[in-house]
Amino acid sequence: MPSELAKEAIDLLSEMIAIQSFSREEKAVADFLEHYIELKGYKSLRKDNNIWLLSPGFDSSRPTILLNSHIDTVKPVSGWIRNPFVPVIEDGKLYGLGSNDAGASVVSLLHAFFYLTQQTQPFNLIFAATAEEEVSGKNGIESLISELPRVDFAIVGEPTGMHLAVAEKGLMVLDCTAKGKAGHAARDEGENAIYKALNDIGWFQNYHFEKTSNLLGEVKMTVTQINAGTQHNVVPDKCSFVVDVRSNEMYTNEEILTEIQKQVSSEVAARSTRLGSTATPLNHPIVKRGIELNRKIYGSPTLSDQALIDFDSVKVGPGESSRSHTADEYIEIREIEEAIKIYIDVLNQISLE
Repeated sequence: MPSELAKEAIDLLSEMIAIQSFSREEKAVADFLEHYIELKGYKSLRKDNNIWLLSPGFDSSRPTILLNSHIDTVKPVSGWIRNPFVPVIEDGKLYGLGSNDAGASVVSLLHAFFYLTQQTQPFNLIFAATAEEEVSGKNGIESLISELPRVDFAIVGEPTGMHLAVAEKGLMVLDCTAKGKAGHAARDEGENAIYKALNDIGWFQNYHFEKTSNLLGEVKMTVTQINAGTQHNVVPDKCSFVVDVRSNEMYTNEEILTEIQKQVSSEVAARSTRLGSTATPLNHPIVKRGIELNRKIYGSPTLSDQALIDFDSVKVGPGESSRSHTADEYIEIREIEEAIKIYIDVLNQISLE
């Protein structure tokens, strides 16, 4: 692999860091990336703030692999010592907001795309840099799928240390409401909604769904917010609480919701059931190639755009998930160099038949 390929990727990432690209505010960085791709001699396509391009000589009779990562970032947390929008390289590390999550994946996948499409492959490639991943927005990858040709497999770029997340937990957020009857706290009257809620909260804490995944473990339910009461001397007639549910691939979110509604007395409503769990067969050729290259396989507890695509995929990219959304976020230069090489080694001349 030409060393200038990695240098170009690092230079591109530095320029992207300098452009504010919070979720739903990605237009400037999308404009920049679109221009960069066209300067490379490729024709880019665009929908809203999503940019994609097809490999030259795209042939619909061949299988198609999607290379996808996101260009949006979260807002910087407190604690940054450096300016999050000024890229700085120190001791082999490139600092800046979005460097690790997931700018390094964007530029590594793009430059692997450039390299792989310089020779005939037994598959088509699509590169897509998408918006709104950090908020699971509807104008990101979800809106793009219908615009793309049929896709057989996707590599989703997220910081995984270049190991392969072959399964990913889904997410469902539940709004729960326990209802009681108001009364005076000094007298034995009313029905305390907090006490009713506590029974259900205890159920969420102790219940275990029967099916456990080898890769993702159990379905995980965590009560994360609670609200009740108007003043100290009034028995509350309503107590609301929020539950964060992380599903494994053994259940759909709808199945989990139905079981919860059977078991608790509170009213339970899901904000959405669309972010389901994913899992890819371990005998898939790309997974097998990754294992041959000494990449570990694992199940990821965190959510990505994998949840919004309906074809097999793996999540793999440079950097570490533990650095995401932290002050003084960084990516190591060597990680980008390694990522481009591994992406190329995994994909070059691979057969999906």
